[in-house]
Formats: sequence, structure tokens, C-alpha cells
Amino acid sequence: MIVTDTTLHWETAQKIAMAACKYASDKNLRICAWVLDKHGNPLSMQRINNAPMPSTKIAQGKAHTAVSFGFGTHLWQEKLAEKQYLLDGLNAQDDVVMFGGGLPIKHKDEIIGAIGISGASEAQDQQCAEAGIAAFIALNSSIAN
Repeated sequence: MIVTDTTLHWETAQKIAMAACKYASDKNLRICAWVLDKHGNPLSMQRINNAPMPSTKIAQGKAHTAVSFGFGTHLWQEKLAEKQYLLDGLNAQDDVVMFGGGLPIKHKDEIIGAIGISGASEAQDQQCAEAGIAAFIALNSSIAN
């Protein structure tokens, strides 16, 4: 049996990370952006000068969490609001980050990667991740046309 795998290309991952960093830079934010493939392997990492030191690992954890579970890291509190024991248990796992800034990257409803952002506020990290996703969508629509 042969399996065909759809995932991000490293050059596309670079463009996604750069778009997130450009958005952050335009707002005077210092962030780190990670883009992973669908298997959680790193494809791109960009860090704006003077981003907080822990943001590198946190951003990678957000991307890992988003690609592993298939939804944005900002949704965990809502999804597990009634199940604190699950929230605590998952939070204790390595590379699981359960606050905003991590989003899956999808193509035709298939997860092909994820972006994770850290270094600013949770809401700002989320906006930077969304800017990266918007760049991916724009790139794909320009290729399709």
C-alpha cells in the first residue's frame, strides 16, 4: 500500500512565518513564529530581535498542540471548561500549550501543518498567527487562479 501525503512545503512555511512576523513588526511586537508540517516537524522558525527568550519554545509548543489536536490553542479553555482534571492533565504534557497563538493550517479541510506564535499578549499572538494563515490563503488563491 502507498500513502500520498499532503503537507506544507518549506518555502510556503517560510512565507507564513514571515507574514506573521511582518504583522507583528508593523505593530511593534516582538514575537517568535514556528511553522510545523502535519507531522509536527519544524519547517520554519522566525524570531524578531529581542523577543522574550521563552517565546521560542512556547511558540513551538503552540504549533505542536494545534497540529496534534487540529484546532486553535485559544479554544482549549472553552472546550474543557467543565473538565478541569483533563485541562490539568494535558497541561502537564510536554509541548502542549493551551492558550491563544497556535492555529492549524488547512488545505481543502485537511490539516497540513500549524503555526505557533509567542512573545506578545495572548490576543496579539493570536492575531499574528491569523496573519500567517491569511498569507497562506492568499498564496493558495493566487496559485489557483
